[in-house]
Amino acid sequence: MVRPTIADIATRAGVSKGAVSFALNGRPGVSDATRERILKIAEQMSWRPHSAARALGASRVDSVGMVIARPARTLGVEPFFAHLLSGVQSGLSSESISLQLLIVEDSAAEIEVYRRWASEHRVDGVILVDLTVKDPRIDELKALELPAVVIGGRGGKGALASVWADDRDAMLAIVEYLAALGHRRIAHVAGTPNFQHTQRRIRAVRDAAPRLGLLDAPSLTTDFSDAEGAAITRKLLSQPNRPTAIVYDSDVMAVAGLGVAMEMGVSVPGELSIVAFDDSILTQLMHPALTALSRDTFDFGRQAAEVLLDTIADPSMVINRRTADPVLTVRESTAPPA
Repeated sequence: MVRPTIADIATRAGVSKGAVSFALNGRPGVSDATRERILKIAEQMSWRPHSAARALGASRVDSVGMVIARPARTLGVEPFFAHLLSGVQSGLSSESISLQLLIVEDSAAEIEVYRRWASEHRVDGVILVDLTVKDPRIDELKALELPAVVIGGRGGKGALASVWADDRDAMLAIVEYLAALGHRRIAHVAGTPNFQHTQRRIRAVRDAAPRLGLLDAPSLTTDFSDAEGAAITRKLLSQPNRPTAIVYDSDVMAVAGLGVAMEMGVSVPGELSIVAFDDSILTQLMHPALTALSRDTFDFGRQAAEVLLDTIADPSMVINRRTADPVLTVRESTAPPA
């Protein structure tokens, strides 16, 4: 027999999962009539709290944590994270939950933060970003029994809850569009090489190259900084057979690449087409405005917060929510090759 979850009770009662969590845990936020109705339905469905949820409920601190292992200087100019964090905070604030944010240098330091938070009962759960290949954080969080949601990929093949979009399909959409314009030399300025989403994008370009008849399709990895994005662009445009199109894994690197092209006298889009994997006000204010993959990053963060709160309420659930794929927004930076 399938064990009923908070989501099942919410559906039966016609209320949100948050309302069910408040009612079952005796917390304010729902009316007495709604609480009584939810408790009655839970009893009818023979619902019983998960042992981990029961233990957590006794010491709930109404706070969740997020640790980002990237250079603080890089994050300071990254619009994606600003929008993501705004969405996360919006989702948490609606339930009166606070967010603790820390920036560290590497995954080892990040794991130490999780251990400290768990031992001191500082947070009820955590949000993970930048899933890596064979990510050590997955097993550590499972051992700590700390509720978690992964943004951007399935955590440990589904061991942790996740909210994600398909990076492979998104990258294929870009490369296929450029190939349809007539480009046969397409370069990819990628992000950090051990990130899973970077690997998925690299594989998408590599796999599409023979099918689309590309003559050259290199992927060059970076640390996502504008400095490395500019350096790689300068290297690519200095080659005898330089690419006629470049795809950048972030809007910041795409803007840096546009600056290098202007510096070297390479016209965009006359001699070079540029596409950014992420869209933001940066890509829209450039001249020419940059073609980019657009998605609602704010809502992406809001959904991550929602899934984490559901996981905290019932740790027996492992929710893997796929969000809408990004949509290619064509602007002035792409055209058929000369």
